[in-house]
Amino acid sequence: MSKKEVFHSTVGQLVEVLKSLPQYLPVLTSGYENGFENFYPPGVVKVKHEPENAYYDGEFQVAEDGDEVTFDAVVLRRVVRDE
Repeated sequence: MSKKEVFHSTVGQLVEVLKSLPQYLPVLTSGYENGFENFYPPGVVKVKHEPENAYYDGEFQVAEDGDEVTFDAVVLRRVVRDE
């Protein structure tokens, strides 16, 4: 799996883009079904690539013990609000 083919952005690229934007702007992530939400501080998560997943399950999943091909990725998790 070539990282260049799979990933759209690296930490360095994201930092450069963010540095070029007005520093007072809020940062959001996509919501569960639509709209946008706040997100938790970025964190490093061990994940696995599952490109065959349906679009609603995500192309990347949290790795489990015993998974053979895993890697670390920075993740921006959305805040989940209770109704």
